[in-house]
Amino acid sequence: MFTGIIEEIGAIKSKTPLGSGFKLTVSAKTILTDIHVGDSISVNGVCQTVVQFDNESFTVEAVEETIKKTTFGYLKPGDNVNLERALLATARLGGHFVLGHVDCFGKIEKINRLTTSNEVTISFPEEFSPLIIPVGSIAIDGISLTVAEISANQFKVAIIPHTWEKTILSGKSTGDAVNLEFDVLGKYIVQLNQKNQKSSKITEEWLKNLGY
Repeated sequence: MFTGIIEEIGAIKSKTPLGSGFKLTVSAKTILTDIHVGDSISVNGVCQTVVQFDNESFTVEAVEETIKKTTFGYLKPGDNVNLERALLATARLGGHFVLGHVDCFGKIEKINRLTTSNEVTISFPEEFSPLIIPVGSIAIDGISLTVAEISANQFKVAIIPHTWEKTILSGKSTGDAVNLEFDVLGKYIVQLNQKNQKSSKITEEWLKNLGY
């Protein structure tokens, strides 16, 4: 589990085929502190398992399901990536609960540079609309952000200068793809509501079982 507070920007050192997936080696500094094989690292919001490491980098293995749901297929050597280590139980939760289980990827439709912030508009698949609400939490490439506005299958976030400078968002352009993870609490609420609607539905069979 993560918080969506990015610790550092790393870079893809190498990307080699691994069946239908990839083996990614990522150069880093901060997150290599106290790193172990088997640790979970968020790479652009995708929870990955460390399979090996040295003093300058770590390696993960991205499988088919990860390639299908995330932007990992677009990554190439030299690309910068957001990095975050798994949450410690003793740490402050500065963002929100981020699992690193990306739901889909969205597309940057517009970047509006203001005097004190940057507004980014992102489109996403319409079927995920029930999982996003105004002023709700969302993870974009692993960054915990607050939804400012929603319209149809697009949403807008306002990004403060610190977050803009300390993450890979500052290098993004219109048309770029980003990983999206919707708030896990919202997912449970939507699923529970759907189950309740199904169980409370009055059907002919239900009435017959009651003797009508």
